[in-house]
Parts: sequence; structure tokens; C-alpha cells
Amino acid sequence: MGILSGNPKDEPMHYGEIFSVWEASMLAKGMVSCYEAYLYHAGDKDLKKILHNLLDQAKLEVKECDELLTDNGIAPAPGLPERPPANLEDIPVGARFTDPEIAAKIAADTSLGLVACSSVMGQSIREDIGALFAKYHLTKTALGVRILQMNKEKGWLIPPPLQIKRPE
Repeated sequence: MGILSGNPKDEPMHYGEIFSVWEASMLAKGMVSCYEAYLYHAGDKDLKKILHNLLDQAKLEVKECDELLTDNGIAPAPGLPERPPANLEDIPVGARFTDPEIAAKIAADTSLGLVACSSVMGQSIREDIGALFAKYHLTKTALGVRILQMNKEKGWLIPPPLQIKRPE
């Protein structure tokens, strides 16, 4: 039996997998910090609900990626300090992110996350790593659909140029 056969968890990670998992952990830690701040700025209840879901997902990704790295003898990216709580009313209007700005940013983040997950899935030779990022991809897809629907319902979506006249 070869080195790359049998239980995938017993196989070594290649350098691309190591970097991708490490990078995913680091980015998820940044999202936790950023989305916690967005929660302090957000006023819309639907936006807050999605932010909580995104936070839960980012925390799960941190936990699972860090465990994978640690189990393979690799030090995970350092965590960021927790944010102190803030009230929306205490944030000056000129310094406050608006709900449409937050919604646009989380939509873009989710879209980029889909591309990143696809990249890791494509480069992985360990089935468990490919499956882990396929799971993240599926979750991000569902969250992305919810964000798109919310942006449409709230009138926050800024569409690209639309083809109004169609050739006959």
C-alpha cells in the first residue's frame, strides 16, 4: 500500500493543502473580527441574523481548520483579540457602516469564499480536505442565496448594467 492510500487522515498534507488550510483559518479569524464589528453597526434585523450565521460559520471554519493543522503538526495562524462591545447609537454617523454597505461587503466576501473553496477542493489530494471545503462551499452557497434575496427585498442590490432591449 502506498503513502497516499488508505485513511486520508493518515496521509501527509502537501504544501498547497497546508497553505490553503492555514490561509482559510486566518481569513475566517479576520471575518469573525470584522463581522462582530458589523453587528455593532447593523440596524436591520434580517442583516443581523445573517451576520450571526456568518459568524457561526467562520468560527466553525476556524475550529476545524486549526484542528486539521494542529493534528498535522502545523501551527495555526494566531487569533485576533476580541472586540469590546459597542452600541449603534454610540458610533458617530460619519464613522458608521450602513446596512447596504455591510450587505454588499458580506455578499462579496461570500462570493470570494466560494471561489477559494473551489480552489482548495481542486488542489486537494486528501479526500478529507476536499470534502471539508466542499462542505464549506455548500454552506457559503446557501448563505449567498439568502444574502442575495435579502439585498433584493431591501432594495440594496446594485445590479450591473442590465440588458433591457433584447435583439429580436
